[in-house]
Amino acid sequence: MDYHQDRFKDHSLMVFKGDILIALLPANILGDVLYSHQGLTYGGLIYHHKLKFHQVIDIFASVLQYCEAKRIKFLELKMLPSIYSEYPNEELSYLMFLLDAQLLRRDSLSVLNLQIPYKYSKDRRDGIKRGFKNELQIVEDDVFDDFWNTILIPNLKGKHQAKPVHTLNEIKSLKNKFPAQIKQFNVYHNNKLVAGTTIFISKLVAHSQYISGNPDKNSLGSLDFLHDYLLKNVFQNKSYFDFGISNESQGRHVNQGLQYWKEGFGARTITQDFYRVDVTNHSKLKQVLI
Repeated sequence: MDYHQDRFKDHSLMVFKGDILIALLPANILGDVLYSHQGLTYGGLIYHHKLKFHQVIDIFASVLQYCEAKRIKFLELKMLPSIYSEYPNEELSYLMFLLDAQLLRRDSLSVLNLQIPYKYSKDRRDGIKRGFKNELQIVEDDVFDDFWNTILIPNLKGKHQAKPVHTLNEIKSLKNKFPAQIKQFNVYHNNKLVAGTTIFISKLVAHSQYISGNPDKNSLGSLDFLHDYLLKNVFQNKSYFDFGISNESQGRHVNQGLQYWKEGFGARTITQDFYRVDVTNHSKLKQVLI
């Protein structure tokens, strides 16, 4: 997280049992609120899969008690989507219920299970055919500059008055640190860059962090052609392909066109929740187990 440390006041926590580290909470603090780190897409409490349910309760109660002692009023917790964990790990979701946590936001992620049969829609099949007809070429590229400067940044600014979450320098820095986990795939037509995607790779999931194409993407079929190639030739052995969210307005709205495109590959919805916990409610965890 050091690449954006200037943006956040870090307040990450380590939980020990005796001298043994048993859990982590990447976090930053702002006023009287502790946030499951705002600089991370996914968050929550990190702990070993061998920990039992009663231990997770004790750990989280300790976190809340610590917050109360530090005069922190609320913990805002973002959950880890289920596909990113190798083991079932929804203890925290149950604890949110016990703690009367407030659900602040719920994002919808479009996810394709790559280990079961999936089928493209006619629109996606037609786009792939156009890609072949136009003799598009796909290149894995370690250089992000062209995609960022000529396609991604102009598109986000023009369509959404937004910027990429990562600056160009930040994505380059992350790529240098995690060369096997971040990959850039570009699409060329007559040697001209026309589309691309930046993929973040974990053990089970390939995630399109950024997807963008030039104004001719539909007539060329560039993004359909690209993702067909990724699904069938690059990440076919992953468990899931995560197309990311299509949400706007803090999860309250869904970009229908974007959702339609993702579902055309066979993707379906899972959710990521964001909660606010009153830290004084830790007492509600004392008599859970009977």
